[in-house]
Amino acid sequence: MSKKHIGVLVMSYGTPESMDQIEAYYTHIRRGSPPSPEQLQELVDRYDAIVGGFFPLRENTNKQVAALEAALNAGADENTAYRCYQGLKHASPFIEDGIAQMAADGIKEAVGVVLAPHYSVMSVGSYIKRAQEKADEAGLSIRFVKSYELHPKLIEALTNRVNDALDKFEDRNAVRVIFTAHSLPEKILEMRDPYVDQLMASSKAVAEACGITNWQFGWQSAGRTAVPWLGPDIQDTLRTIHEEEQVKNVLICPIGFVSDHLEVLYDVDIECQQLAAELGMHLERTESLNTDPLYMETLRDVVVSEASGD
Repeated sequence: MSKKHIGVLVMSYGTPESMDQIEAYYTHIRRGSPPSPEQLQELVDRYDAIVGGFFPLRENTNKQVAALEAALNAGADENTAYRCYQGLKHASPFIEDGIAQMAADGIKEAVGVVLAPHYSVMSVGSYIKRAQEKADEAGLSIRFVKSYELHPKLIEALTNRVNDALDKFEDRNAVRVIFTAHSLPEKILEMRDPYVDQLMASSKAVAEACGITNWQFGWQSAGRTAVPWLGPDIQDTLRTIHEEEQVKNVLICPIGFVSDHLEVLYDVDIECQQLAAELGMHLERTESLNTDPLYMETLRDVVVSEASGD
């Protein structure tokens, strides 16, 4: 009996592979409009601050995709084989490239999953739309995992990280835990988008598992556009709790992100740390999930479930 081959399109935002690719990457994010020299320099400086000219960020995604493929095949029956393909939103290989490669390899059946646990029509939804359009064009049957914000293994992995980080403080009960995620335009609230509710559900589940009640939510990395974005921003939140509540110890858990990249390594580790130092705060961050085995098992479970039609 020949094996059933299932393709898995692993989608994420994407990042440049080197410093000289930053302009093309930024232009793609801006829908073909090149950044001004000042905007480009600011982004180059941010990347340089976290990678120093050497670019390891793409490797996170490469390792996640390889680890997921290994996890899927380790748990598969003898008649099923999984093959993972990358599909990035703003860098090569693009989402459409991943679908095209699947079709070229003779894959007939596929599952798409995004390296982001929480669904928004403006984030995960946009990945799915692009993948579906290309799959229809290629004659490929594809199903999608939309979200997995309360998967037990995801919550366990995040809980472990919060507990480990709390051990860095003298008194864990004196720490304000702030869960964060990438802000999106406020108009998603009018659309009854599930993004905010799913983030709050994940945060509440982790807080309960850790036995903490001293927590709140904050937004980060908002785009600079004319429309309002979800807030308050994490830096404003830090200032507020310092001034109004005299909070001295803060743990940031970027629950909306699964990898070490710009929004974590710069926005939290550099900008928030600099502000915390100015305010006299002790600030720590939870480690990113990256290739944590529990996260890989989470992705494996939701992909297998979707592939089987559960």
